[in-house]
Amino acid sequence: MRTVFLADAHLRRPEERNYRALLTFLAEQEGKTDLLVILGDLFEFLIGYPVQEFPHYRPIFDSLLSIKSAGTRVIYCEGNHDFHLGSFFTETVGIELHSGPAVVDIDGKRLHICHGDQINRGELPHRLLRALFHGPLVKALIPLVPSRFACIIADRLGRRSVNGRTKKKRLIDTRAELIRGYAAERFAEGCDAVVTGHFHLPFLESSSDDRRTLLSMGEWITQLTYGECLNGDFYLKNYLPPFDPIPNSPR
Repeated sequence: MRTVFLADAHLRRPEERNYRALLTFLAEQEGKTDLLVILGDLFEFLIGYPVQEFPHYRPIFDSLLSIKSAGTRVIYCEGNHDFHLGSFFTETVGIELHSGPAVVDIDGKRLHICHGDQINRGELPHRLLRALFHGPLVKALIPLVPSRFACIIADRLGRRSVNGRTKKKRLIDTRAELIRGYAAERFAEGCDAVVTGHFHLPFLESSSDDRRTLLSMGEWITQLTYGECLNGDFYLKNYLPPFDPIPNSPR
């Protein structure tokens, strides 16, 4: 069985390199992947408005629909930039949607998957903001607030997020220890592997007896990292798109 993991592409515009590379990558997976697991923040901002409100994401929706139609099971864990994704994902595309962490069985292994934005319990402001955005109040407001206003707010939050990503690069050791501590708790609960995103920190570790695996996904912004589980063995890879790279616009 072949499983592919993606996280943190933060897609914005179809002309950007990481967006074009992802379309190519997804097309290459059709008929070759049993399970595609997306660990949130695939989009810079996506919330549960009708799909026509986000025409710049239509190529990605079509790609996900195509890979699903080709026989791939698709699981999506919502992130802190994409949430309340709703019926279009579950009914039209047929994606299995999780608002938080989930445990799935792959090749006889219990696999804990999550976006990862709840791992750092010390980030109280972020946790409170996440609880608000993912909560029932915001979900109830979606039909009442025009999408253009939501996109303006998201753009401002996205600029703050870019600054936050720059600061995160200075805290690599701290992030890694947070992820390892979270994974140890999941292993104690009986999980065989943990796969997470959010921190944009790519690394793959196994216990000395190879019975426990931790995969931190990195990002699909500039690194174009993705994960793979092939017959129970995990890999962390960088995608090389088959076209001349065009740098992303400034973030």
